[in-house]
Amino acid sequence: MMGSTSNNHTRRLPPSPTKLPILGNLHQVGKFPHRTFATLAERYRSPLLLFHFGSRPVLVVATSAAAREVMKTHDLVSAGKPEFRTAKKLLYDGKDVAACPYGEYWRQTRRLCVLHLLSNKKVQSGRAVREEEVGLLVNRIRQNVETEQVSRGGVNLSELLSCLANDVICRIAFGRKYSATTNFRDQLVEFMELLGALSVGEFIPCLSWVNWITGFDARVDRVARQFDELLEGAVEEGVARLEKQSNVMEDDGQAPFIDVLLRLQKDGSEASHLDREGIKAVILDMFVGGTDTTSTLLEWTMSELVRHPRVMKKLREELRSKIGPETETFHEANLDKLEYLKLVIKETIRLHPPIPLLSPKQLTQDATIMGYDVPSGTMIMTNAWGIGRDPSDWPESPEEFWPERFLASAAAADVDFRGQDYHLIPFGSGRRGCPGVSFALAVVELVLANLVRDFEWKLDGGVRGEDLDMSECVGLTVHRRLPLLAIPATVSDY
Repeated sequence: MMGSTSNNHTRRLPPSPTKLPILGNLHQVGKFPHRTFATLAERYRSPLLLFHFGSRPVLVVATSAAAREVMKTHDLVSAGKPEFRTAKKLLYDGKDVAACPYGEYWRQTRRLCVLHLLSNKKVQSGRAVREEEVGLLVNRIRQNVETEQVSRGGVNLSELLSCLANDVICRIAFGRKYSATTNFRDQLVEFMELLGALSVGEFIPCLSWVNWITGFDARVDRVARQFDELLEGAVEEGVARLEKQSNVMEDDGQAPFIDVLLRLQKDGSEASHLDREGIKAVILDMFVGGTDTTSTLLEWTMSELVRHPRVMKKLREELRSKIGPETETFHEANLDKLEYLKLVIKETIRLHPPIPLLSPKQLTQDATIMGYDVPSGTMIMTNAWGIGRDPSDWPESPEEFWPERFLASAAAADVDFRGQDYHLIPFGSGRRGCPGVSFALAVVELVLANLVRDFEWKLDGGVRGEDLDMSECVGLTVHRRLPLLAIPATVSDY
């Protein structure tokens, strides 16, 4: 047990690894914090662990029972957000939704996003964009197959899926694509890397000079400037469109996110509390969160399908029996018929949550959690990755990719990942849960249905699926360390 105040002997604190002076437990976090935290939770046999990042106390939530208590029982007092200098620079001083402190500004802004940007109606309004972009992707792959232009090693699915996610989200958020812009995707990758970095200066102020020496601060400033230039241009384009349509004050359902916000701000209604930076911050949230989460989930799902030909074959049989062969047009309306596809996605999310350590929160007052006394100001990190592999919740081969596990019982079939089942919480729950789940899934389901229905996928050189390298590269989201390369062939060729 470790404590930081004089009266800690009266408190029952969660178990804590031995810490070092100044550093605290930062030296123990390692390259893959989600794996480190899961290993230590098992060693201590505790649902909660207390770390110290420098002098800052950090509560790691390691089990579904603890997650339920934090996100449901203590939802209000755990809705605060820790302050990070990097996030303030990249996210307009916390004027977005994800990093904004809990309060009236956050409530108004989140309500605005839920009602006008992420509602079911708005998600459905993007259907034409999604179908068009997925159609372009499929045609590009088919043309390469037919002209035998698939390079040695195969198609770089990681790059294609990232480009697709960028194009879809950009068109919906900004009204046009940006993927053709030189280095645009590289800038996005660097943005997410910086936002997820555990920099020493954030936790040990006296060592903040290290960030300057290593060039970390300069990178943050450069990336913030690059994205601000992009967003400023997008705002100017939106303003110009509104001036041409000055007599139209209602969203027709097809308007880009940025136009919706500008229109609401102009008519003095729900967006009147947002200034120009606030609009850019909200759009940045929608764009970055939607793009990276979508591409990461697609990348891991295709990886698991390539590794498990049985699952891919079963999914293709469902697609061709319920939707038809590739000669028939595929529409989003058909997705509701695809039960096995939903199981495949659910199982991928269990094993590979896009953000393995959910966005950190902070206690706004003292709380008793799982019988432990946790002081106000403690940062909370929920290990969604570890919870998704916890044998207590997943007794049958928790490390294995097996979509049928959700058919084992009526209770298993009802498990959902939208925040009500705490042993599967890739998008969080409660006040700070991600409101854009449906937005991302609409893209993921459509892409997977087309790629699996229309093509067979295999690895180059006769490499077996089980030998595919599945190692991770960590930022805010967890991507594959190596790009996913696979060789496509039209199903009729087999």
